[in-house]
Amino acid sequence: MTEDVRLLALGAGAAVAGAALALYVRGLLSRRRLRRKRAFFGLPEHAESLFVVNREAGGPELTVTRHDVLSLLELAAFVKDCGAHTQVVAHDAAQQGFGERTEFCLGNPAFHRRMAAHMHSLLPGVRVNADPEPGPDRGAFQIGAERYRMEAGIAEYVLLARLTAGQDARPVFLFCGQRATTNQAATRYLARHHERLARKQGDSFVLLLKVVNSQAYGPDVVELVGDVTRAAQEPIPAQSARGSHRAK
Repeated sequence: MTEDVRLLALGAGAAVAGAALALYVRGLLSRRRLRRKRAFFGLPEHAESLFVVNREAGGPELTVTRHDVLSLLELAAFVKDCGAHTQVVAHDAAQQGFGERTEFCLGNPAFHRRMAAHMHSLLPGVRVNADPEPGPDRGAFQIGAERYRMEAGIAEYVLLARLTAGQDARPVFLFCGQRATTNQAATRYLARHHERLARKQGDSFVLLLKVVNSQAYGPDVVELVGDVTRAAQEPIPAQSARGSHRAK
């Protein structure tokens, strides 16, 4: 074997070994990302999860609204990636506790019974103005001492929360918006930023998001107002709660 042939053989072997190592490292990183994703969403392989949604127009059949369908599509991709399964249930049919299965709950507590129950138990520092009469505070959020009014189509707010009942409990994700578009915006925000949230947030967190100019951009332009976990989990003093309505 000549020197040139030997060098070619060594080069080819090094290239094959490099490619194999690159594939191994890529697979290792992919498996690590999958483990982190499963841990964040509480979805080990073959796990069961729940999508809890409103009934469209309050009908007896479970007909999901268009915006909720789009939200569920965002979330279903993660469930599938984790090798898990899901069941869609109506807000007034999910009569069980939480922690056994991961739950994705979408809606406004003024109309969504399951959301109202979660917020009453887990987020006593949040109140939603459910007054049916028109006014500047209609639909407003109060979080602690701060109030966030809705300007329809211009500035609207949504809470994105990941809450757990203990170290081994599966999480419940809340997407509580002032309008249906904002719920979709929150699911999209979670889809884009879940890796960063898994690194920087604890097991339980509550984020306040602002949807900007939805009449032009739909759910695509979202700003993080801030982490409101502490304020959301501490009961509102009676004096600060005047003029607000807690959804029942």
